[in-house]
Amino acid sequence: MQNTKRLIVWIIIAGLMLLILLAMWFTNEVQWNESAAYGLVLLAAGGAFELWQWLKTRHREYRLAFGVGLLGALFVGWVNGAVGIIGSEDNPANLMFGAVFVVGLTGSLAARFKPRGMARTLFAAAIVQLSVPLIALFIWPAQASWGEAGVIGVLVFNAIFAAIFFVSAWLFQRAAAMDKKAAR
Repeated sequence: MQNTKRLIVWIIIAGLMLLILLAMWFTNEVQWNESAAYGLVLLAAGGAFELWQWLKTRHREYRLAFGVGLLGALFVGWVNGAVGIIGSEDNPANLMFGAVFVVGLTGSLAARFKPRGMARTLFAAAIVQLSVPLIALFIWPAQASWGEAGVIGVLVFNAIFAAIFFVSAWLFQRAAAMDKKAAR
């Protein structure tokens, strides 16, 4: 039953992608860049479905930790892309927040999504999140615009994002402890 659901979801996604490609041939209303964007959205939806199926096999603490960490990453990306964390979205210092995503992704893959490694990864992501504005302060002390919030406001706002990653790391620690207890 599980594999049947997965197959149906991916057939629907493939069918919709094929429909978009066919629309490109028959009308000029659909451009190739729109088709690529729609394709990415459909693949992301399929990936989210696969992630949901995989998370259903984990216990509650792991799912909660994963959700908190993922929401934190999405929130950082959204805020940084929309208005920028350090000054405006055009401030080059905001590009350094990409390191948070790199640490999260590489750490998760290296840990093979095991709770203990994920806890370390989210802890490292929180440290990187906290260090980005400090590094920006040293690299661009006068040139970087810190916006209306100023340096202190950016540091406080950034600490809120880091706290989300710290909470996720703590929840992953709890999940690791539960795994260890269940293994006994």
